Amino acid sequence: MSAAPDKPKFPDGVRVLVGPPIEGVKVIPLRRIPDERGTIFHIMSSKDPHFERFGEIYCSTVYKDVIKGWHKHREMTLNYACLHGRVKCVLFDDRPGSPTKGSLMEVYLGPDNYSLMVVPPDVWNGFKGMTDPFAMVANCCTHAHDPSRSERLDPHSTTIPYDWARKDH
Repeated sequence: MSAAPDKPKFPDGVRVLVGPPIEGVKVIPLRRIPDERGTIFHIMSSKDPHFERFGEIYCSTVYKDVIKGWHKHREMTLNYACLHGRVKCVLFDDRPGSPTKGSLMEVYLGPDNYSLMVVPPDVWNGFKGMTDPFAMVANCCTHAHDPSRSERLDPHSTTIPYDWARKDH
């Protein structure tokens, strides 16, 4: 009898809403190194086991209650870390043939869950700002952005079964 495959282990702040955890999604706690001069916020090193390749890095701000999404990229793996404020990230898998097709996840990133969220290619994702006046997310992605290699949907599209409204769990 073969052993069952290991389920991904996630830190607090990750909720699987529908189905199993999305295949390829990782949430990896990151190091903060504070001293009296300030704090280093580690994001990624080429020595990390989850590092694939470097395409580009950028930071994106999002105002409170604003949604950036839905989008997915054909080849690009996203590596998100929230450097300032807090965001709610949502992921949806509609990849043909995926064993986790139909799965839906929420991941909260910010100072109380300083983590790297790895989003594989072709997984729908978006994030909502939760802090006033804004949150800042860094993305160290595997490819330079090419709009012709991505798709976008309105954040309130019924194609993805998710309501961005606040939920008091």
